[in-house]
Amino acid sequence: MRVTMATDAGHPGRANEDFAGAVPAGLVLVDGAGGIAGAGELCHHGVAWYATRLGGALLGALADDRGLPGVLADGIARVTAEHRDTCDVTHPSSPYAAVAMLRRTGGSVEHLVLGDAVALVGRAGREPLVGRAGGEPLVVHDAREVVIARGFEERLRGVPEDSKERRRLLRELRAYRNAPGGYWVAKDDPRAAEEAISGSSPAGEVTVAALLSNGASRIVDTFGLTGWGGLLELLEAEGPAEVIRRVREAESRAGVATDDATVVCLRAGTEAR
Repeated sequence: MRVTMATDAGHPGRANEDFAGAVPAGLVLVDGAGGIAGAGELCHHGVAWYATRLGGALLGALADDRGLPGVLADGIARVTAEHRDTCDVTHPSSPYAAVAMLRRTGGSVEHLVLGDAVALVGRAGREPLVGRAGGEPLVVHDAREVVIARGFEERLRGVPEDSKERRRLLRELRAYRNAPGGYWVAKDDPRAAEEAISGSSPAGEVTVAALLSNGASRIVDTFGLTGWGGLLELLEAEGPAEVIRRVREAESRAGVATDDATVVCLRAGTEAR
């Protein structure tokens, strides 16, 4: 199998808060978040530290016999224990992350997504997976955060950046995080892993798969430059760096803020590198 990946920091002079890695058992992507002004007083390690620590813990456990939700729960618990005594890990503004994982085990390719990362599982040449029509890949995306955030967009529009009303609305939005009826991310509570979207596909049917942070998935879900099947074709033909390049071009044309963007792609039939 062959693994390719690319990442690009969204903000010059700031650390890239995405993490991606691969081991023979599979792939992990962690999209860190939470680094708002003043958050350094809550956690002196920072978002990039949290994403890297969690990603490393997950990679190291992919070869375990546990299901992926169990792997994620243990990873969250381990990283939280590393800084619980020095940082306010339960505060809404302390570091958290979206997570996506793929693992090949036995006769299956397993997937897990928690938060607004994306996992794609498909076949080369747009041939359909069993149970999938039209050659489209399996798209695993936890849309709960996006849906809830959209409900606040109109309320936040026109509200001054440094105003009490804006801070109040953002606190109200954060109250939905890791709460019943809200959205779920990796943070300090391992029980969030129970809310992850997970499943599997027959390994013999899968020839290409990918994980994307939400800064990279913009190529489809924000800018509509291609569909999910077309994205896998682009990854096969041009590689992850080209996906990110096209996202940056689209952001520049639209005049929108950039975000850290990361893509990891796995193809069957060639050696990993």
